[in-house]
Amino acid sequence: MKTEAVRLYGSRDLRIETFELPPVGKDEVMMRVVSDSECASTYKAVIQGPMHKRVPENVAEHPIVIGHEMCGEIVEVGEDMKNEWKVGQGAVIQPALKLASGYDPGYSYPYVGGNMTYAVVPKIGLERGCLLHYDGESFYEASLAEPLACLLRAFKGLYHTDYTNYVRTDGAKKGGKLAILGGAGPMGLGAIELAIGYAGCSQVVVTDLSEERLEYARKKCDPKYAAERGCELIYLNTQGLEDPAQKLIELSGGGFDDVFVMVPVSGLLTMAEKICAEDGCINFFAGPPVHDLQASLNLYRVHYDGIHLVGTAGSIPKDMEDVVGLIEAGAIRPGVMVSHILGLHAVPAAILAMEKVSGCKKICYNELDIPVVALEDFEELGKTDPMWARLDEIVKAHGGLWCPEAEKYLLANAPKRQ
Repeated sequence: MKTEAVRLYGSRDLRIETFELPPVGKDEVMMRVVSDSECASTYKAVIQGPMHKRVPENVAEHPIVIGHEMCGEIVEVGEDMKNEWKVGQGAVIQPALKLASGYDPGYSYPYVGGNMTYAVVPKIGLERGCLLHYDGESFYEASLAEPLACLLRAFKGLYHTDYTNYVRTDGAKKGGKLAILGGAGPMGLGAIELAIGYAGCSQVVVTDLSEERLEYARKKCDPKYAAERGCELIYLNTQGLEDPAQKLIELSGGGFDDVFVMVPVSGLLTMAEKICAEDGCINFFAGPPVHDLQASLNLYRVHYDGIHLVGTAGSIPKDMEDVVGLIEAGAIRPGVMVSHILGLHAVPAAILAMEKVSGCKKICYNELDIPVVALEDFEELGKTDPMWARLDEIVKAHGGLWCPEAEKYLLANAPKRQ
């Protein structure tokens, strides 16, 4: 079986190539990779090449396939896996294998990755339970299950303590108030969905320094939609505020039960502590690009008010299972994270363009021959192409969100690679 893929040979060295996959082993499966969500973590691996902890040192001689937020369907099953998998089943990969080597799909392997048309899932991935069954309506939603699983792990990592008996409860405070600092990006939008559809927060306040990003977030995650589900959703531009922390305390009526820090900035962590209520939990979710990022906390509050700090990164298969369940139940809308769609041949340029932030999540449909297109550009493209005009109608009918109906139409009508 031949596959077409985006392969990494070294720092910034991405190549689109067609090559033969090895035969499927008795303890392996082959999947048709329909969609992949392009991730900033992939950009980091592409820029660093073999200096990246997950990219093999010999990548120049043995290139790897990029992309780790992948979803598709099973097309061939090894003899020993036939009790577990059937041809035609939907499947999504949870890429964190948790190996001592640090190797994961999308960073380290030659025959499995998100940016390829067909992939062979190796024995180790199946043994680790990292290939999950998926019965949802669309492929893109499951591609977004990986970043959403990382966010779900962040929610699970929060905790609170009843100081009358020192019993600890894991998770965001039920019915509590949550601040998402620097939260108008794709992961912030995903966190909003989980706060409403999973954690049951009564109030969510999202901050950013850009009114343009905040306005985009408002369109995707509408406060009216949140209110209908029992959550007060507020967007706040802290740029130019004399005392942002005091404003946030006022909005929350005295402080937040939980705070996410979505940007690796020392000052945001310090502000997070200031806006916490008693027993407030902070999750420093942002991954710092440097190894010695320092910040300060008021240790008086740590001791007397029970303010506490956690940090989470990545997820485990159970998190992915839980997210897939939330998606299949319609409890969360992964489409809020999608700003662009593209085909396989547009991937290298799209990855390298991540040097400058543009939009939110970009969904690649590997079999299609389309450029990078923003959802907001469908209307203009539709003036000369009826396919884009119809997609524009579908997306607008769903509140401006990418949706299963739009994906089905796109896959049926967009030009495909020859």
